[in-house]
Amino acid sequence: MQKIMPFLWFNTEAEAAAKFYVSLFKDAKIIATTHFGEGAPQPAGLVMTVTFELAGLQFTALNGGPQYKFSEAISLQIDCADQDEIDHFWNKLTADGGQAGQCGWLKDKYGLSWQITPRDLPAMLSSDDAAASARVMQTMLPMKKLDLAKLKAAYAGT
Repeated sequence: MQKIMPFLWFNTEAEAAAKFYVSLFKDAKIIATTHFGEGAPQPAGLVMTVTFELAGLQFTALNGGPQYKFSEAISLQIDCADQDEIDHFWNKLTADGGQAGQCGWLKDKYGLSWQITPRDLPAMLSSDDAAASARVMQTMLPMKKLDLAKLKAAYAGT
């Protein structure tokens, strides 16, 4: 078990969410599922937790009830090698009720926030060439899904 594991609170959608997230990544799997027993705060037999792995990182999803909701105060960032990968994650995570946000951020259909980030973006934004970094920032700010070609063109000044 990893030292720190993200723990995601759902109302009753933990299993569906875990299966959805696992379907998005090539190297993903469900590791374990537990169920509520008699006398628990949720109906006996309902999935209690699902432990799953995405890109080598384990998560636990809990069916904890309606008390808590996700917010943008925490998000999961996906490092994307190219535009095809950006498009894959963006399109899948915004489908079926997901919501596009600004600058590569989105909420999936379960309300969890994600950042779909090109691998080259941090270097472009923190470059020693302040003018190039500023052009990238100005190009990125009005975007929802990030367009890597436009960001690279802004960086190059073309």
